[in-house]
Amino acid sequence: MNLWIKRFAFIVMLLPMAMCQAQSEKYQAGVHYDVLPQVIRTANPDKIEVNEVFAYTCGHCYNFEALLHPWSEKLPADVDFQQTPAIWQPAMESYARAYFSAVMLKVVDRVHMPIFEAIHVKRQQIRSEQDFAEIFMAQGVDAEKFAKVYNSFGMTSMINQAKSRIRGYRVQGTPEMIVNGKYRVSTRKSGGFEGMLNVADFLIEKERAAKASQ
Repeated sequence: MNLWIKRFAFIVMLLPMAMCQAQSEKYQAGVHYDVLPQVIRTANPDKIEVNEVFAYTCGHCYNFEALLHPWSEKLPADVDFQQTPAIWQPAMESYARAYFSAVMLKVVDRVHMPIFEAIHVKRQQIRSEQDFAEIFMAQGVDAEKFAKVYNSFGMTSMINQAKSRIRGYRVQGTPEMIVNGKYRVSTRKSGGFEGMLNVADFLIEKERAAKASQ
């Protein structure tokens, strides 16, 4: 009887290891996500960062918001959700300035979707500082405050940092997600929007386990 009890206990001990191994095999590097050649510094090293690279002009990014927003709202306290606007060319800088203006003014929740909707639903030509100012003002933001942050020295620094991150992430399109500065997740490899979030969840757990073992 004691022998059977010992065998049963041993099997129970092995189960979590087997489950962990099965999970690690569910998504594979190079198949479902990419490992960055160099780790990119995150905003908060005490947390697991998930950074979405997006573009306001990207229709896929607009559609992704319907899944991304509720997913990000439910992330655990040890996960830090960030967003980085893609800046492939000088013409995209104004969109990045608009997003970072929202961050600096703490009104992302108020203006993020209205910017997307102005471009993809209302089909408006949103490009200039004045175009964005009108959207911000419609959401109750003071025009002078918007202009001040949009053209600030701090804004220039944020733009340069975003360009540096994009280069380090080696982003190939939008939307893409970078987990803890180590892994790049794309719809192409993950199989779509839901797949990208599933792979991101997997990598969050992977990083959480790595932190716990340190």
